[in-house]
Amino acid sequence: MASIAVRVRLRVARGGVAVETPALANTGYEAETPQLLVPVRLAQELGLWPPGPGVEETEYETAGGPLRVWVAPRACRVSVLAPGASSPEVEADIVVSPLACEVLMSDKLIGELGVAIEDAGRGLWRFRWEPKEALRRSEPPRYWK
Repeated sequence: MASIAVRVRLRVARGGVAVETPALANTGYEAETPQLLVPVRLAQELGLWPPGPGVEETEYETAGGPLRVWVAPRACRVSVLAPGASSPEVEADIVVSPLACEVLMSDKLIGELGVAIEDAGRGLWRFRWEPKEALRRSEPPRYWK
């Protein structure tokens, strides 16, 4: 069986716009606040691109080297949508990356949404409040190119 990362379906709401998209649970994306890294195309749909007031340009250090991003603090409400269950909404920063093609959740966002990764290699997860046997399968990726 091929390796599959854990992706969950999110509802991302900002103002009067709501978008559903799979997002990669990236525990290596360490952040001080709940953050959702999004490609430019999704940022456009959410009204955050091109950057306007309140969106700050900065540089993140990544395993691949420095990455220029634009951060909109507390810019959206995020929840996980799964068959028969959903998480509470969490306020999150939106981080826009011109290099990203997939949505990524930071470690803090994964935790606040109650996502428990059970087997990353097989793409299995559950909500923390669910029994350990209630495993869910990863969503297929969506590439925002």
